[in-house]
Amino acid sequence: MTPSVLFVCVHNAGRSQMAAAFLRSIAGDRIEVRSAGSIPAERINPIATAAMAELSIDIAAQQPKLLTTDAVQASDVVITMGCGDACPIFPGKRYEDWELDDPAGQDLDAVRSIRDDIRARIEQLVTELLPPPAAP
Repeated sequence: MTPSVLFVCVHNAGRSQMAAAFLRSIAGDRIEVRSAGSIPAERINPIATAAMAELSIDIAAQQPKLLTTDAVQASDVVITMGCGDACPIFPGKRYEDWELDDPAGQDLDAVRSIRDDIRARIEQLVTELLPPPAAP
């Protein structure tokens, strides 16, 4: 079974989009990836887009999405991004809260630091969710 992860932040315009993009980039189709926000912004944060583009990951075409109960129910792991979002709780799901600064209104250097923190957390998450490759 393919594990599924939902990233949630208020606007779904920065942190959760960067996390989803890193997870797609690292895990490919081995993990199902969703992201959403309780009050979605109209567009992705352009500084977050620029920070990801530096690593050749394009999030410019992504659209912020509204958090739904269905998205939470369909996910094995729900990760909120330090924004105290009211996320529906369902038994049997893994919930984590990643304390991350909001990239909104920050300069590129600050967003790079947030981006790199997210990448390290995603790399750890992948090792927890996916079995290591079989030895040759």
